[in-house]
Amino acid sequence: MNYTPKHMIFNTFVTPIYDLNPNFMKNALQFFFIIIPIIMLGQTKCDDANSYLVSAYSHVKNAYESNNISHLKYYANRSLESFKLSRVNLKDCNCDEVLELNQKGIDILAKVEATTTFEDGRFFVNRARKIGKETVIALDKCSFSTASEIVKNLSDPDHETLSVLKQEQMKLNEQQEALKRQEQEIKMKLAKQKEKELLLKKQQLISSYKLVISSNLETYNQTLTLCSCDHTKLITPKLTEDVSTKTIDAIKSYYTNNLKELASNYLSELNMCN
Repeated sequence: MNYTPKHMIFNTFVTPIYDLNPNFMKNALQFFFIIIPIIMLGQTKCDDANSYLVSAYSHVKNAYESNNISHLKYYANRSLESFKLSRVNLKDCNCDEVLELNQKGIDILAKVEATTTFEDGRFFVNRARKIGKETVIALDKCSFSTASEIVKNLSDPDHETLSVLKQEQMKLNEQQEALKRQEQEIKMKLAKQKEKELLLKKQQLISSYKLVISSNLETYNQTLTLCSCDHTKLITPKLTEDVSTKTIDAIKSYYTNNLKELASNYLSELNMCN
């Protein structure tokens, strides 16, 4: 078994349950029934804040990896919203460093919308990306420090009180597993959302190309008619292939070739005019 710093803290101080006397157990349990709900409430707030911060960091990474200013601003705005949502719960976590980093991230991302070039927007997104990562790490450290402080405050010079922390250790481990599951769920949701956004982008691109082909076809036929060409009416290329499963570049290549073919047919008919 791999031991984390949390394990080391607990294993250093925990004593066997069978060493405890009945009166001590009664007092200890009464104490924990009072203090645990307070601890859990604070940790729930921090857990919610952590979820938003993970989401904010994921969105700002997507913004940094974007290849155009429109997508960059879209993901930067989503990251900004997550940063703001996390701030509500961060105020109850007693983590001043995280609050400061959070505010820096908000201030930097707020500047992205006003940028006019991709390079300027990416400059601010890159800064926010680094701060987003620092914020997530800082919150993890702060949460661990808070848990350690709880352990310290519950310590008893008589050494016996520390044995009840075995229960707290189990709860902390369960919370850690719950956080991992929650993070995995967020990643899965983000992946599905990204897949939907990509499909929508492809559909919009396909519609735009079809509209251009239709417009060019109408213009070409009108021009041939005006030139009194005894021409065969140009028709729309057969676009029977489902290209929605292809990459963006492949879709562009497919429709570009169709536009070239249509233009070539038009020029051939025009050259035959007397």
